[in-house]
Amino acid sequence: MSSTIASDRLIRTVDPSSGEGLAVYEPDSPAKLEAKLASTAGAFRQWRTRSFDERGVILRRVAAHLREHKTRLATLAVREMGKPLTESEGEIEKCAGGCDYYADNAATQLGDEPVTTNAAKSYIAYRPLGVLLAVMPWNFPYWQVFRAAAPALMAGNVVTLKHAANVSGVALEIERIFSVCGLPAGAFTTLLVPSRDMDAVVADARIAAVTLTGSEDAGSAVAATAGKYLKKTVLELGGSDAFIVLADADIEAAARTAVRARFQNAGQSCIAAKRFFVEAPVHDAFVDAFVAFTSELNVGDPLDRATQMGPLARADLRDALAAQVEAAAKAGARIALGGSAPSRPGSFYAPTILTEVDSTMTVFREETFGPAAAVVRVRDADEAIELANSSIYGLGGNLWTQDIARAERIAAQLESGAVFINGMTASDVRLPFGGVKKSGYGRELSAFGIREFVNIQTIWIGPAR
Repeated sequence: MSSTIASDRLIRTVDPSSGEGLAVYEPDSPAKLEAKLASTAGAFRQWRTRSFDERGVILRRVAAHLREHKTRLATLAVREMGKPLTESEGEIEKCAGGCDYYADNAATQLGDEPVTTNAAKSYIAYRPLGVLLAVMPWNFPYWQVFRAAAPALMAGNVVTLKHAANVSGVALEIERIFSVCGLPAGAFTTLLVPSRDMDAVVADARIAAVTLTGSEDAGSAVAATAGKYLKKTVLELGGSDAFIVLADADIEAAARTAVRARFQNAGQSCIAAKRFFVEAPVHDAFVDAFVAFTSELNVGDPLDRATQMGPLARADLRDALAAQVEAAAKAGARIALGGSAPSRPGSFYAPTILTEVDSTMTVFREETFGPAAAVVRVRDADEAIELANSSIYGLGGNLWTQDIARAERIAAQLESGAVFINGMTASDVRLPFGGVKKSGYGRELSAFGIREFVNIQTIWIGPAR
């Protein structure tokens, strides 16, 4: 380890299920950072000339590699951020599917589009922008990266990754995977740079655009710097998704889905259901079922395949959630389940359900990034819509009712990037993903996602007809 790196700048990863240290990484020196950016810029000049077929061959190799090494890769994520092994393996499979999807569809999504004008020939072409800086979070350490990188690479861009420090091992492994699968050197590069030093990277002339998934504060800071230098950004930020249960809903199905929607990945998901609005006639029945099904969750060692919920990723995240729950209880909320951290090593917090929540409470107004559900009794659908839309966030949401026509009318009134009716909100590579209000802007995934970071170029060939 170099003695020139101050100890307070070293990157340390920790197992959140035990609190034990895993690894220590040196951040990139200025010279190493410069070499990486130069290599990435050079790789773009080569990669942009590759055909869709050539790019697709490499993306399919990556997909095959992910599936072949699924358990090993998933285990690394479990150890760095605490997600249960079965969920981590599902995340790896999703990444492989995303690579295959763009390998199969990019040529169609970005193919030249003829347009009839007064020219002899005119069409719309989609050209790569250059180096895409991807600033990514720890909660889905593989998927967040691949859902940005797969479309970007298939479009002819190259990617440089600034991952969350606590998943540095995953970040370096992703870089290695692209390399062994044949991506040209520099076309995918991981930067080991502290967040406080990122302004200079965003400002660097070789960075063409930035995509960020993270907190509102992080998104605002990166967008401000990118805007100063007139660089395109896509931001996927926080969420406080509504889960609306109307009186005619299938209560058992809604409650079972609510458990997964709130407690998957220990509740550490931007699109997790967080605020549960339940019509008064079915409120008590829903709460009883929600509590009963949540009580069945197996919380424990995330490497045990029987575990359904592991620890939070860091101790400070657990402590922040505990403070939100405590504040709600003091303000009059009732703790129907959980509400405390178990007496064991690691960053665990019990699955928690709060009832009698109102719009003045912290758990309603702020994003709760952990296993705590806030249940709100509402008079009717109109009140549910009003309260759902009162949030500063607008990422996703759930709606439960057997009247589908009514559900579609309600969905049109909800201020969110997605509404899932009678099913759990989730990202799907075939559908656009993103939010409104302080949940960010722009879209990932589908044809909309791959077109975010391209130059939409008009070609006009004369003489005019």
